[in-house]
Amino acid sequence: MRSRFFSGLAAIAVGFAGGIAPAQDTPAPPQTSAITTQSLLEELIDRDAIARFPSPAYTCKQFSSYDRASTTISNSETWFANADYNQYLRTEENNGRKEWVMMDVTGPGAIVRIWSANPKGNLRIYLDNKPEPVLEAPMKAILGGTGKIEAPLSGIYSNGCNLYLPIPYASHCKVTSDSGEFYYQINYRTYEEGTAIRSFQADDLEKLSPNISVVQSALTTPPRTANEPVMLYRGDLAPGASVTKKLPPGPSAINRLWLNVRAPNMDDALRNVIVRMGFDGEETVWCPAGDFFCSGVGFNSFDSWYTATKNTDQLISRWTMPYRQSGVVMIENLGTKPVSIELAHRSSNWDWDERSMHFHANWRQQRNIHTQPRTDWNYIEIKGKGVYVGDCLSILNPVPEWWGEGDEKIYVDGEAFPSHFGTGTEDYYGYAWSSPKKFQHAFHGQTRSDGEASNTTRGYSSVFRTRSLDGIPFTSSIKTDMEIWHWVECDASFAASTFFYAIPGATHNRTPEPEEAKIGILPVPPPLPPFKIEGALECEQIVVKAINNATANPQTMDSFGRNKWSNESQLWITAKEPGASIDLEIPAPGNAPHRLTLYATRSWDYAIVKFTINGKPAAGEAGTGLDLFSGQTGVAKPTGAIDLGAFEPVDGKFLLHAQITGANEKAAPPKTYFGLDCIVLSPATPPVK
Repeated sequence: MRSRFFSGLAAIAVGFAGGIAPAQDTPAPPQTSAITTQSLLEELIDRDAIARFPSPAYTCKQFSSYDRASTTISNSETWFANADYNQYLRTEENNGRKEWVMMDVTGPGAIVRIWSANPKGNLRIYLDNKPEPVLEAPMKAILGGTGKIEAPLSGIYSNGCNLYLPIPYASHCKVTSDSGEFYYQINYRTYEEGTAIRSFQADDLEKLSPNISVVQSALTTPPRTANEPVMLYRGDLAPGASVTKKLPPGPSAINRLWLNVRAPNMDDALRNVIVRMGFDGEETVWCPAGDFFCSGVGFNSFDSWYTATKNTDQLISRWTMPYRQSGVVMIENLGTKPVSIELAHRSSNWDWDERSMHFHANWRQQRNIHTQPRTDWNYIEIKGKGVYVGDCLSILNPVPEWWGEGDEKIYVDGEAFPSHFGTGTEDYYGYAWSSPKKFQHAFHGQTRSDGEASNTTRGYSSVFRTRSLDGIPFTSSIKTDMEIWHWVECDASFAASTFFYAIPGATHNRTPEPEEAKIGILPVPPPLPPFKIEGALECEQIVVKAINNATANPQTMDSFGRNKWSNESQLWITAKEPGASIDLEIPAPGNAPHRLTLYATRSWDYAIVKFTINGKPAAGEAGTGLDLFSGQTGVAKPTGAIDLGAFEPVDGKFLLHAQITGANEKAAPPKTYFGLDCIVLSPATPPVK
């Protein structure tokens, strides 16, 4: 991507006239030593390694529990299927036990990341077709940081369990658990044939303990250096003004970039202030400052491997950004208010070769996306050769309900079906269960969450994921999409910054969006009033007269869709066995007969329930046994109006008795739950005889 701005910098930046011709592919040098667990650990914290195209070459793909009903984009009903758990390659018998197979791949390679929301059973990793696993332990301990692998290589972050320990294998890898019904993602590399690899060994954790300690420390300790930063600019930027600074002649690489921004409204300022960078005659960075440094919306304190914020105004980039001859940094203020900035950098020499790549950062915003029908929202599509290394996503959600059921879909080198198909937006970013809790890790985090205090996701959320060993190489193209999959129909706004390295000459579909950046931060709409069914007596507010072998509690239902349950909630009854019951005492508006209309819930694990009113059977199926199974795993939905019949009150009340009598054979365990939304009373016509 070129711009008029960078076309006019030829006189300022050495070598900008005419640009630099793309490097020609040349044979990779012969491999001098085998890839090992130790070498991958060293690569994990080598900031320069990711700026060179991989040698030996590899692909990076993903196994996950995405819904297997999603087979083709041409079928919109199944393409966005959401039963993204309990999906495996197969089940098999090993030594008399049943195992669920998550991954089975042939060729030299390495596991570089494993994630789960609810790890279960014992994880087993079999390498090179050997009958016994090289690693075997409770899955939650391995991924959750309570076993031999500790944080940050393993740990739980806002409910998401993550493992970043590399596990190389020479010829084959199979990953299983002896329990099912969980979510998972496994990112792995497959190297070109003939690549020498020493497979992970059972005693590697003990032998490599000193190396692992170095990695753990590096990932949690901000880097220190004796070299002082070089100040490029200190001063004010008026509205519409910019400052452009030339970097030292190449070959060189930026190791650090510091930008201090001071303004009365930091939310707007960090969207209005634009970071632009060019290398060797090509503009490769155009991104609002908050998004470039992964702070997202506004200034949010965090510290990660590649980016960080400090104090109240300092943003830090630790990406290695090499260039062959020339480099330029420009800071532009698109806002209507002046800002005060300080810009500094630190650079080092760089051995430019045919594998060296330029760093790219781009940004896209789309306001008021209608969440129905569901769509795939494109972050970026790139043509060329390089490595995709991360993204930062900010969302303005106008309602409390969850916005992020959408799966990532990443297509590499023209794939017809994505080699990365995820299980949810928060899963991609390393957390789980739509958690609004802020967190930080070396490679992922939630830097902003306006709904954290209210335990909702209303307002602004900003999340990021950056990559080291799980960077995705591409030789001709890559396309990164995220599903817009919201629990309710509304208008939400999305903004994504993307980061990648590329051999000079790469192109993409993201052009600068100054008009979007000028807007600053959109106001959060006022909350909507809760949906109400006319005349509803809310079951969660009705007096529980008696309860037998069960518990009853209010349950918020907005996560299953807004404007479906009266008062956005229900009374949730949980029991362990059939026969359990509950009695609700409903006040009658006088002594005249009334018709009772029930609104309840169907769900995947709900029971068959029989109802009586004042000891008399309810009308229809409600009186003989109402099946409240929803018919689909993961789906809860309202029943609509259920006529219970017309009855005379007794002592000014209607006593509603609900008893579990059994369950649909297709319902999920425990099959002994049900939910009651509300009751509507209306005068009986004709009167009860």
